[in-house]
Amino acid sequence: MEQVVALDIGDRRIGVAVTDPFGQYAVPSDTFFRSGKWAEDVEAVAKLVMEKGAARVVCGLPLHADGSEGIQAEKTRRFVEKLRACLKIPVEFVDERNTTRAARADLNFLGVSVKKDKKKKSVDSLAAAYILENYLAESRERSCNMKEDREEYEEEDNIVELVDDEGNTFRYEHLMTFEYKNEWYVALTPEKAAEEAPEDESEEDEGDEVAIYHLVGGEDDEQLEPIEDDALLDEVFAEFCNQYDDFEDADEAAALEPDEE
Repeated sequence: MEQVVALDIGDRRIGVAVTDPFGQYAVPSDTFFRSGKWAEDVEAVAKLVMEKGAARVVCGLPLHADGSEGIQAEKTRRFVEKLRACLKIPVEFVDERNTTRAARADLNFLGVSVKKDKKKKSVDSLAAAYILENYLAESRERSCNMKEDREEYEEEDNIVELVDDEGNTFRYEHLMTFEYKNEWYVALTPEKAAEEAPEDESEEDEGDEVAIYHLVGGEDDEQLEPIEDDALLDEVFAEFCNQYDDFEDADEAAALEPDEE
């Protein structure tokens, strides 16, 4: 999994957190004490990041409560700009509002009793972990949204709309385009039948309705024509079941019924 390192950049200290081996959780790591020399600090942090095998770095961006940026945000951006010049991996920003406050609250809640300087180190690395958790949560949400959008697109892309002589539009799910005796045919099933489960379990035996059409015309003017010959329709439907069985479950193919209309 991709190793991600998070930085909570302060004027005196920089908290560090890393992802667990599976890239699912944030783990508090180190606290880097700044020397006050920007060039040295940037090089040292870049070295620390690479030692942890980072493939990506996320840095907390301190914002005001209303989301606007102030002096601290400007300092952070300057530091990250120099850090990017030292690294060959992506460096991103994450909103860090309330992360330090939440880290202090958690340490107090847990009853952490340590020396002042050690507690500050704990706060910094824990704040970096919160920054990383926010990044991971946003990444998971983006991934889910992309998956849903892709599935919605693929599902819609598989829908065929047919218009009858009276101008009525019917939506069908495309099942297969197949060849039989040097001719091409298209098998469709009504969209409603594909999406809705039968209300009565006894209806499952009836199977889903399938419409078989003859595909005619060239590449630019393809058309679907009904098959008027009942004997030919039976032959084509049998061939459809044989081919459909090759890439779908046999029981599912057997349950389909040809459209008699």
